Amino acid sequence: MLKDVSGKTAFITGGASGMGLGMAKVFARHGMNVVIADVRQSALDEAMSEFKDTNFPVHPIKLDVTDRDAWVEAADEAEKVYGNIHLLVLNAGVGVAGKPMQNCTYKDWDFSINVNIGGVVNGVVTVLPRMLKHGEPAHVLTTSSTGGFSAVGGAGLYCTTKFAVTGMMESLATDLQGTNVGASVFYPGPVKTSLGQTTHEVRPAHLRDETPPAAGEAPPRDIPPFDPNVFMDPEEVGERVLRGITRGDLFIMSHPEFKDGLVARNDALVRSIPQDPPNDERAKVVKLFGTLIYNPIYDEQKDVPALD
Repeated sequence: MLKDVSGKTAFITGGASGMGLGMAKVFARHGMNVVIADVRQSALDEAMSEFKDTNFPVHPIKLDVTDRDAWVEAADEAEKVYGNIHLLVLNAGVGVAGKPMQNCTYKDWDFSINVNIGGVVNGVVTVLPRMLKHGEPAHVLTTSSTGGFSAVGGAGLYCTTKFAVTGMMESLATDLQGTNVGASVFYPGPVKTSLGQTTHEVRPAHLRDETPPAAGEAPPRDIPPFDPNVFMDPEEVGERVLRGITRGDLFIMSHPEFKDGLVARNDALVRSIPQDPPNDERAKVVKLFGTLIYNPIYDEQKDVPALD
């Protein structure tokens, strides 16, 4: 478990704005060396300007998370500058939303999957072996979303990818038991970010969807006007993420307001279980599969104190 972060190195994708930058500021204040990786050079330059009056060790790297060769170069550069990587934050993401799934194209799917899933896979495959090799306490965190445990209409591509990384991190945490590396999945709610703008900016030309919107295309629910100032500040997000990592939380959530939705979904799952008595012989076979049906890592989370 990565309990003491002072002097350790964090590598954050999507680190030049929004939640990634909020995490970078918090991690740096807590004594970490921070690498902020982002595909947008202008955003990296702007982010670095926010650290100019500090002595925080922060290093920018331009990185397209879909580029595997670039990942290797970025990891090499990070290690050259700060040494071993101890915290890998796979935060880069895009949000194709406001479009019913039946109207989405292959380009929409490829763009979403390449970044939100492929970018995480590339980070894990590139950096995790290095963390295991150096043997020091380390951690991998991936940013999912509240849309990664409760799907909504009009954001099916986004929810698909965010559900995927949830399963990825739960499985990874299980595989990493007994090693020096832990894993968490982060579920942020509404945060002051520019996801819509950055999604458009980073979408490559060959994956831009020129299909005109279908008549009446819109999210299935009307959302009343709201004050975006009530959204959570990215630095508060960073504090909550850091707290979860140092506690050893498998699941890290930002907003208590989503409890009812999470409980409702879990209740619906429980209600779907057939009420006929279990087959004893079948149960024996199921037990052989162990974590396929019941993952003991959930029991380990019972030892983590509930948040105040």
